Amino acid sequence: MKRKKMAANDVVFHIVNYFVFFLITLVCVYPFYYMIINTISANDLSANKAINFIPKGIHFDNYAQVLGLRGMGKAALISVARTVIGMGCTVLASAFLGFMFTQEKMWHRKFWYRFFVITMYFNAGLIPMFITMKTLNLLNTFWVYVIPAIVQPFNIILVKTYVESMPKALQEAAQIDGAGVLTIFFRIILPTAKPILATVAIFSAVGQWNSFQDTLIYITDQGLYSLQYLLYTYINQASSIAAAVRSSGVSAISTSLATQQTETSIRMTVSVIVVLPILFVYPIFQRFFVKGMMIGSVKG
Repeated sequence: MKRKKMAANDVVFHIVNYFVFFLITLVCVYPFYYMIINTISANDLSANKAINFIPKGIHFDNYAQVLGLRGMGKAALISVARTVIGMGCTVLASAFLGFMFTQEKMWHRKFWYRFFVITMYFNAGLIPMFITMKTLNLLNTFWVYVIPAIVQPFNIILVKTYVESMPKALQEAAQIDGAGVLTIFFRIILPTAKPILATVAIFSAVGQWNSFQDTLIYITDQGLYSLQYLLYTYINQASSIAAAVRSSGVSAISTSLATQQTETSIRMTVSVIVVLPILFVYPIFQRFFVKGMMIGSVKG
């Protein structure tokens, strides 16, 4: 079968289209590439901004030394725990509330739905929120990371719109067979709504993993610091940390300039350590993310 020959205008369009998307991709990818090559290049060259496209003097001492900094292991565990537990609670709450707001038999359904949605536009502010967390005895506890983020109106709207786009015959058939609300939710809605739930999971996981302000506001116990908060403090104290790492390791005489820690190496290495996990997780959910956003955003 012969392939249809494209017209000259189509060829030009495709060339320009691919070129524009290549430039956009390059702009998005290059900052991450720049950070990575600077973490594995000679630190003296990196500090002098001599590394732009190709790594030079490749070594991996930066990662070993930064991961050995005090508190990094515990902070990484806290960040992983809050991301996994927070994401699970948010997805379950968003799925259940989004489903319930589609049920006409729900008591004052429209009032409660509007009550949730209005919180997207108004909030009490930082000081009332702090007082609330203190009253609930959540300050300096792990659950201050999880509980305030469980109910997210935007995620509830996404799930509600998705459930409304599903055939009503699914729920009606289950009701005829004697299924209750919880049975319909767990055995029909959850398995069918995987794309939109994956979308909510991505939003929640990225938000939990990147958050550091809640640690800054609610936590004074160093054992509960998150990895992102340590990133924040390490970036602000990069020069003193670099000096501490240099003095705690091998003597400056026997350590080459290429592997001695600098402000740049500390900042770049900690940034890569924090960013890489979410970069690996995102592609796994990407196909569900696209499908969920398309179906959940427009009711057909």
